[in-house]
Amino acid sequence: MRDASSVSSATAEPRRGLPPLALASAVVLLLAALAVGVAFGAAKGWLMVVGGAFGMVLYHAAFGFTSAWRVFITERRGRGLRAQMVMLALAVVLFFPALGAGSLFGTPVAGYIAPIGVSVLVGAFLFGLGMQLGGGCASGTLFTVGGGNARMVITLAFFIIGSLIGTAHFAWWQTLPAFQPTSLHGLFGVGGGIVVSLGLFIGIAALTVIMEKRRHGQLERAPQVEAGRARWLQGPWPLLAGAVGLAVLNFITLALAGRPWGITSAFALWGAKGFEALGGDVSGWGYWQAAGNAAALKASVWSDITTVMNIGIILGAMAAAALAGRFAPKFNIPLRSAVAAAIGGLLLGYGARLAFGCNIGAYFGGIASGSLHGWLWLVAAFAGNMLGVRLRPLFFPGAARPAARSC
Repeated sequence: MRDASSVSSATAEPRRGLPPLALASAVVLLLAALAVGVAFGAAKGWLMVVGGAFGMVLYHAAFGFTSAWRVFITERRGRGLRAQMVMLALAVVLFFPALGAGSLFGTPVAGYIAPIGVSVLVGAFLFGLGMQLGGGCASGTLFTVGGGNARMVITLAFFIIGSLIGTAHFAWWQTLPAFQPTSLHGLFGVGGGIVVSLGLFIGIAALTVIMEKRRHGQLERAPQVEAGRARWLQGPWPLLAGAVGLAVLNFITLALAGRPWGITSAFALWGAKGFEALGGDVSGWGYWQAAGNAAALKASVWSDITTVMNIGIILGAMAAAALAGRFAPKFNIPLRSAVAAAIGGLLLGYGARLAFGCNIGAYFGGIASGSLHGWLWLVAAFAGNMLGVRLRPLFFPGAARPAARSC
């Protein structure tokens, strides 16, 4: 079984010419972006193209959150976690001045700053558990579906269902204890918030170094990546290039959309529209009575920024997989693996709604916005991943169990 971060172009051989699927994916992406831009505004069209760039970066850099955390939990290898800290550090340096000013290139901007409470704690834990059973996170699910992973289609389908169920219960969860939304740049100012954030990132990275050296004696070496223009089209990319690419693309998203990159709100919207198409009615649910959500429910799904970016991610990853010569879906999915994908998808969707986002909206976007709920999300989701790693052998008999010794 391959999870989000294991779908890589690392073993692909360079190919001559442009594969038909890559060309088709790129053409569909550009035509769809043009249509969206004409119908709903140029910014949304460009955001679909940005989504395609996200898909290519995620695929070629094999930038996964799920396996990076699992590898650290089971093997104490922290290269993936350190790359995440680089991504977050660059994002904070880019985001905080813009968020402090309230505008970027003339566009009003706001971060993802959410309450800190029971809802986030439980939701993030469930999401983390779902990451290990489903085999991916929010971004990982999309780019592996685009890359041809048939199992992840199951995860995505149940991700959408879980998101819909989460909107049905959302209002109740918000009645539970919570602190008011708080940001680091609000507490310490822009400069102070950056310093505090960078200190936390350095501390986490240093901890992974200490624990990895204690276990293995030395740090894992990054795989050698061949240079050249063709390699940037066909992959693989260095992991750090992926970290930088994701941070820069998130900043571009902030400039175009007025808010950071997000993924899972679209899954809730897709589920709600599908449910209503079958005769259901979600308009009375608390989540859909919020002004923005109610407007999205009434409007065309193609007017939703997160939707067009998600479609862009899938098409971008599909083009990247075709360029790498690795688009080859396999449909012989073991039953236990399919069951894990379904359970994991439900947990991912439900948890994301409770926690005000996923690994992108709450973790990446939340911490880049300075929101303390992003840090709570990180701790709770990591705990969920620890449990998920222990449960994986029930569904994947060959899965490694965490080592008994600590360090």
